[in-house]
Amino acid sequence: MYTEDRVVLKVEQFNNNDVSSLIELSSSVGWDYDENEIRTILSSGKIYGHKNPEGKLVSSAAIIPYDTNLASIGMVIVHSDYRGLGLGKAVTQQCIAGVSKETSIMLISTDEGKLLYESLGFRKVDVVHKFLCENFVCNSFEVNNEFTLDTYKVDDFHQIMELDSAAFGDQRSKILHNRIKQSKQCIVVKDQNSHIIGFGLSVQGPINLVVGPIVAPDFKIAASIMKELAANHHGNLRIDVPSGHHDFMNFLHTCGFKKVNEPPIMMKNSSAMPNRNQKLYAIAAQVFG
Repeated sequence: MYTEDRVVLKVEQFNNNDVSSLIELSSSVGWDYDENEIRTILSSGKIYGHKNPEGKLVSSAAIIPYDTNLASIGMVIVHSDYRGLGLGKAVTQQCIAGVSKETSIMLISTDEGKLLYESLGFRKVDVVHKFLCENFVCNSFEVNNEFTLDTYKVDDFHQIMELDSAAFGDQRSKILHNRIKQSKQCIVVKDQNSHIIGFGLSVQGPINLVVGPIVAPDFKIAASIMKELAANHHGNLRIDVPSGHHDFMNFLHTCGFKKVNEPPIMMKNSSAMPNRNQKLYAIAAQVFG
């Protein structure tokens, strides 16, 4: 609990009635959360925060639990007028307390938040590469004809959930289901036997078309998914790429993307990233890990 002019500010859990206020809070720090994104977070996890005596939201943090032993923290925001009161630490601690002590917790940190997270036991284990594009232009590149791109159907969910689990490092059925519902486009990649070997989706935000997750067996198929998702979009794009995919990142550069940041991935209750098969070419969003 924290006091402002002798008034105690308590951490509370937010719900759908707080969506517009959460949008306003995120806008105050230059972040572009919209109604669809926040409702997806609320339906996938929990958002905590503080309100001032007038009922205005002044802090937030979200905890997104996965199906087994992993969770993600994101949307950690403190209004500029309320920094230095320990609100960010309090809401992050509330998120940590919301899962078991055996659960590994990951987050993607801002530069400003790194010291806070380290004080709570998080350690840097990797980075993610944030790319933005104002004008997507993709030259043709050589691909084989051993796969086809198709529009996602409900019956495909089980197969792509298994692909996502192996690529991400934990099963996340609720998040994946909610993200597909939110998506502008979701496509699957099928081999010659009609087995799904990859998938990708895009979500339209207020500023960017966010591409991800992309799961693919190799760089060229990942590039084909990216090209399909961005082909008819006229406007800004964003994609966050895990480390290790140099060919894919070079491809993004040729399409007009520029790397603008390399935020650290931090873990608590684990000294390393989840076990992944190197087939995750783009994450869903930083809040989802």
